[in-house]
Amino acid sequence: MFDASGSAQKPQKAGSAPWSPLRHATFRSLWLASVFSNIGTWIQSTATAWLMTSLTTSPLMVSLVQTASSLPIFLLVLPAGALADIFDRRRLILCTQLWMLAAAASLGLLTATGHIHPWSLLAFTTLLALGAALNAPAWQSIIPELVNQHEIPSAVALNSAGFNVARSIGPAVGGLIVGLYGVDTAYLLNAFSYLGVIWVLYRWRGTAPPEERAQRNIWKAMKAGFSFMRETSSLRRLMLNAASFAVSASALMALLPLLAKVYLQTDAVGFGILLASFGSGAVLGALFLPLVRSHLPMEKMNLAASLLFAATLPVLAHFHYFHAACACLILAGMSWLMFLASTNSTVQITVPTHLRGRGLSIYMFIVFGGMAVGSVFWGSVAKAVGVSWALNLAAISLILNSLVISFLSLQAERKNF
Repeated sequence: MFDASGSAQKPQKAGSAPWSPLRHATFRSLWLASVFSNIGTWIQSTATAWLMTSLTTSPLMVSLVQTASSLPIFLLVLPAGALADIFDRRRLILCTQLWMLAAAASLGLLTATGHIHPWSLLAFTTLLALGAALNAPAWQSIIPELVNQHEIPSAVALNSAGFNVARSIGPAVGGLIVGLYGVDTAYLLNAFSYLGVIWVLYRWRGTAPPEERAQRNIWKAMKAGFSFMRETSSLRRLMLNAASFAVSASALMALLPLLAKVYLQTDAVGFGILLASFGSGAVLGALFLPLVRSHLPMEKMNLAASLLFAATLPVLAHFHYFHAACACLILAGMSWLMFLASTNSTVQITVPTHLRGRGLSIYMFIVFGGMAVGSVFWGSVAKAVGVSWALNLAAISLILNSLVISFLSLQAERKNF
C-alpha cells in the first residue's frame, strides 16, 4: 500500500502477478483516471476526424488532422524528455493536464457557437497535441515512484493495456455521442475527462525532490542520447525500420475518415466502430505479443507485422463492405501494436538505464515524426490520384521497406558472423 506521500511501503516478492501494481492506491487511482481520460481523448479524436470531413472534402485537409496530432510530439518529445528530468514531474504533468482541459473546453465552446473552421480546428488540435507532447515523458517517468521496482514491467504493461482498452471503447462511444448529441458535446466530455487525473495528482506528493534534478543540462543530455544511438548499429537499423513503417502505415489512419464517409458511406457511429475495430485489434495484439515473440525473433516478427498491415490496405481500398473493413482494421490494429510494442521494448532493453528516457524520446520522435510526414504525404497523394490508389501505394511502400530492412539485417548478421 501507499503512505500519505504515495511511496510504496512493503516490497513484494519478485515475479509478482501482472495485476500487482493495482494494489498500490495511488497507482490504481491514477490508472483508472488515465483510462477514463484516454477514452475522452479517443472520443475527441473521433469527433475531430468526423467534423473535418463535414467542414471540407479535401483529402489533404482531412489528413492534416493526424499531422496536427502527431507533429507537436515529433517536435517537442526530445526536450520534453529532458524537462522531465529537470523539473518536478508531478507539477509538470498537472500543468499539461490543465492546458489540455482548457484547449478541449475552448474547442467545445467554439463548436457549440458555430465559430469553428478547418484551420481553427487544426489549431486547437495542435494545442492539445502540444500538451500531450510535454506530458508523455514525465508521465512515463513517474512509474518508479508509484510501484515497487520489481513491479515496473507490470505497471508499464498495465498502462499499455489501459490505453488500448480506451482505444477500443472511445471511438465507438465517440461516434455514438457525435451522432446523438453533436461534436461539441464530445469535446466538452473530453475536457471533463481530465479532471480525474488532475485530482489524483493534486492529492499525491511525489517522492523524488526536484532539487536532485535541478542541475542537469538539457542540451548535453539530449546530445548524449543521440551519440549513443548513432554509435549502436542495431539501434540505427531499428530506428530506420520504425521510421519507414510509421511513414507508410500512417496512410491508413490519415485517410480512414474519407474511406468511411465516401466509400463505405457510413455515419459517425459507423466511423467510431471502424476506429474501435482497430483498437480491438491492438488489444488482441498486446495479448498475443508474448506468445509470438517466444516463437519469432524481433526482426522476423516485425517483418510479418509489416506484411500483414500491408495486406489489409488493398482490401480496404477495393472491397467497400463495412464488415470486411472492420475485419481488416482488426488485423491492422494487431500488426500495428505488435510492430510498435516490439520495437519499443527492444529500445528499452538495448539502451542503458541512465539513457533509457532519452532513448525512448528519440524513438517517439522518429515514430511520431514519421506519422506526421506520412499523413501529409499520403493526403497529397490521395488528392492527386484518389484514396484507393494512395492505399495501394502505401502497401507497396510497406513491402519494399520491409524487404530492405530484412536485407540490411541479414547483411549485418553475416558481417558479425
